[in-house]
Amino acid sequence: MTPCLILALVILASLVCVIDVRAQQSATSAPVPAESKKLVGTYSCPMHPEVKSTKPGKCPKCKMDLRLRNETSVAVNNRPAEPPLPPGAMPASSHKMVIPDVEVLDQDGNVLHFYSDLIKNKTVAINFIFTNCTTICPPLAATFARVQKEMGDKVGKDVHFISISVDPVTDTPERLKIWGAKFKAGAGWTFVTGEKQEMDKLLNALGAAVSKREDHTPAVIIGNDAKGVWTRAYGLAKPSQLVGLIENVIAGKVEESSGSMEAKP
Repeated sequence: MTPCLILALVILASLVCVIDVRAQQSATSAPVPAESKKLVGTYSCPMHPEVKSTKPGKCPKCKMDLRLRNETSVAVNNRPAEPPLPPGAMPASSHKMVIPDVEVLDQDGNVLHFYSDLIKNKTVAINFIFTNCTTICPPLAATFARVQKEMGDKVGKDVHFISISVDPVTDTPERLKIWGAKFKAGAGWTFVTGEKQEMDKLLNALGAAVSKREDHTPAVIIGNDAKGVWTRAYGLAKPSQLVGLIENVIAGKVEESSGSMEAKP
């Protein structure tokens, strides 16, 4: 083999080695495409956290709007995503509803602070109405009236009824007083209205805010603030069923409590 041929082979081998090394370096240093992920939301009922959905909607138990609780990353490129929360697990705050201590008016025109004067250390049953309503509100009030009659003198002592207006612009204390008289509301039954901004805060906190007053929830919130027991029920349930639930809450017992509510100044 001639010296020229040997030299050519050496140069060719060197070039092959250089190309191979550069190819390896390029493969090693090339940026890895970012993993594409999407967020999947989990919606649940604030008062019945076991009711869950991947889409917005209403709770079949209390008709309350489902709220977004957490978002879980799901990998689009089939790579394993971060493990989701175990069933039933929620952020700590999801088990509480904050009750704002907003300034309100009762049916007698008295200025009250909602949490301090009407909720603190009491057992309460709360529903939502407006005086111009001709559909669900009269039956809701009639149900409260029958529960009031069945519970007798316990109302105003062991449990307090509260009806909150979802139309505070129209519902003055005078209108609420006249409306309540139609259902023989006793001393333990308070009707609440107030400045719209303050009432909006209250309705939002209780999960009862709606864009149209006619769409308000038919739920009744029943709670024992002193014992931290809260639940919801269908406002048109049989009076005897509501009486039984209220008595359980008074005793600090309820099968489906969603945790405690807390006051917010």
